[in-house]
Formats: sequence, structure tokens, C-alpha cells
Amino acid sequence: MSDLDLFGRRTAAGARVASAAPGEAASGGRPPLATRVRPETLDDVLGQERLLGPGRALRALIEADALPSLILWGPPGSGKTTLARVIAAHASADFVPFSAVSEGVPRLRKIFEAARERARTGRGTLLFIDEIHRLNRGQQDALLPSVESGLVTMIGATTENPSFEVIGALLSRARVFVLEPLGAEALRAILHRALERDAALRGVRPAEEALDAIVAGSDGDARRALNALETAAALAGGGTLTAEHAREALQRRVPRYDKSGDGHYDHISALHKAVRGGDPDGALYWLARMLEVGEDPLYIARRLVRMAAEDIGLAEPRALPMAMAARDAFHFLGSPEGDLALAQAAVFLAAAPKSNRVYEAFGRARDAARETPAEPVPLHLRNAPTPLMKELGHGAGYRYAFDDPSHHVPQEYLPDALAGEVFYRPSEHGEEVALRERLDAWRARPARSPREGGDPA
Repeated sequence: MSDLDLFGRRTAAGARVASAAPGEAASGGRPPLATRVRPETLDDVLGQERLLGPGRALRALIEADALPSLILWGPPGSGKTTLARVIAAHASADFVPFSAVSEGVPRLRKIFEAARERARTGRGTLLFIDEIHRLNRGQQDALLPSVESGLVTMIGATTENPSFEVIGALLSRARVFVLEPLGAEALRAILHRALERDAALRGVRPAEEALDAIVAGSDGDARRALNALETAAALAGGGTLTAEHAREALQRRVPRYDKSGDGHYDHISALHKAVRGGDPDGALYWLARMLEVGEDPLYIARRLVRMAAEDIGLAEPRALPMAMAARDAFHFLGSPEGDLALAQAAVFLAAAPKSNRVYEAFGRARDAARETPAEPVPLHLRNAPTPLMKELGHGAGYRYAFDDPSHHVPQEYLPDALAGEVFYRPSEHGEEVALRERLDAWRARPARSPREGGDPA
């Protein structure tokens, strides 16, 4: 008989649970299906073969009971807590759960005191911190000495990017393992296993279309899939589970999106790259995704303006006015009418010829400006509003462009230290073709030295 309890914890041999995990206190109700069928062994953990397949580093560390402190980073329902429980089942240390949501430094101090007592008897402490990204800096600082000394082996679980949510000192002392959303095959296997193993689902006969609907509607989240299966089975009354039961159990799919986290930046990155890559369909899709989850449309409009200047520039001079017009139209109309203006701009920008030459040229010019901050303005370019300044030579030799039939006078417009530098080099795309030809012709004309008697502007 297994020495694991209902929650996948060792009860006699092997690792002990020093205290119940938050939310797992005994109650009169039945635990949810996701808890009842939680995997008990590494082979039972599905969908994370990249981490737990034969020969993989994490599996080898777990089986050798040589686990370092680590952070499990992945989306909801990818198996972070489950994996922590399975690790506890293999470890010789005592497993201590800690909730970053409801517990704080006083509880940590008690855990460390108990860990010291445990260490005197030769036993280690495996500290599981759920939602470690919820710990503030002070709480993370309190963890650091005990993790660094090895008093506790920490397993942190987070849905947020640990690069931004975990302090550098703690992050450097832990290995980060990334869990992926579960694939359709893994989700289907999890559903079949639940139907086979859970007593409450005996007699439920799911149509394949029902399982297809649950898998498709779960977005890689095993917990959501199991919750939907349990609800659909209740709707079916223990008989045949249809696709309609599944759809009713799932209700509306809720996208994963955090307007201040990785989801926000990943989505806008995808939109920007689709525009830059000339894909109107991708641009429309990511625009729609962001609007659907409630992203600020004016934030998207500002980014479209940036794309027009950075990635299109003078290859299509209408791009920037188009993006500005879309921003103004949305501001005037609001949603949903104004959404179409953003869509129009996104398609126009994606389909426009691309050039980042102005972006690159400005970068070079800014670098040069930073390297030569004290270079004097050449005399012929200086302002000369007073007789004294004229006597000092300000403006002398400046040639007025409109005195030349071509409206162009070749003369130096940069400081002496930068004379002859070329920052802007037009591309061979869109309207920049004509710009390139014009500038090449101008640059081919020999520059004249400033001379007395010019016409200062």
C-alpha cells in the first residue's frame, strides 16, 4: 500500500509533512478532482517530459535525493505544486509548505527554528513556497541566509517571471526550471486517468467530442481540465457526458493576461514583430487578443506610433500620420467603434514598406553627440543678431540655400571633429528610394568652404 496520503505526501516512510499546506485543512467536504487524482510518482507527472524524461537533469536530481534550491516557473495548472509534492515523496527531508499569500516573516522564523532542531537529528527541511512572487523584498531577504547556508532547501513556485519578481541574491542561489502549458495529448491522458481512478466518476461515459471540447477549452491547464470534467460529469448525472455538457462546464474561456506582467509585454512584442515582419494577419490577431483582455487601447495606439517611426520611417511617410490619426480617432470614438481605427492603422503599418534607417541614423547621431558634447558650433552656422557677434565672425560664410537654383548648397553642417560624417543612409524601399537618389546627388556636389560675405539666416 502506498505511503502517500490523499495530497501526495509521505505519511510514514520517507519525507514527512511538517504542517498542512494552506487550504488543505481537513473539512467535511470532498476535495476537488484535481486533488483527488494528483500524481504520486514522477512517471505519473504528464506533459513535462522536457524536465522529467529519462536522463533529464531535474529527474536525476530528484531520484538521487540531491536537490538544490529551485524555482518552478510556469503557467497555472502546469503542475508546479504537483511536482513539489512528488519531490517531497522522494526526498529524505521533511516537507514544509509555506504560502506567500497568507503567511509572513514570523512563520518563516518558526520554520527555521524547527529546521535547526531537525538538522540536529540529521534530517533536512524542504521548504515549499507557493506563489513565491508574492513575497516582498523583506520576506525574501529573510529567506536568504537559511537558503544560502543549506538549512532549508527551497522550492518556489511562481506564475510570474522570477527575473523580475525574485531578488537577485535569492535567484542566484536557486536553479530555475520552466514548466510549459500541457499539450493536448497530456491533457487527454490526465482526463482518462481521472475517469479510470476516481470513484466519483465511475459510470461516466464521455463522448470523444466532450473530451475534445475540454482539452481545447483548458488552454494547457490541467486543473481547469479536471474541474471542467468534474462539473460536466455532474451535469451529465453520471451517464453519457456530451460535448454540450463540456461546453456548459467550461463556460467562457478566460485568457491568461496580466497588464503589468509578462503577458502584457509578450503580447505587445508579438504585435510589434508582426507589424515589422509585414504580416497584417498576425498584427490583427495580436491586436484583437490585447483588446479582448482589456488592454488600454491608447497604450496600443502609442505603440503603433512608435512602430511607424521606428520600423517604417521615411519608407512610407504616411505611416506616422496614420498612426496618430488612429490614436485620435480612438480617443474621439472610444470602444468598440474606435477599435477599427487601431485595426486599420495596424494593417497599414504591417503592409507598408519598412525602413529603420532614421532610427539607426538617430542612434548614431546621438552617440556622436554624447562623444563630442563640447564641440563648438562652426562660426558660419552661428546666430548673429548683434553687430558685435557679426564682428566676431558669427554667421560669416554661411550660404543661403535658396540663393542656389537647386535650393541646395553643399557646405559643412557638422562640427569640425565630425566633418564628413554620414548618419542617415536611406534604404532602397518605398519612398526612401527617391530620398536616396536625391541625397546621393547632393552629397556628390563638392562642398564649398565658408567665406566672408555670406548671407546669414
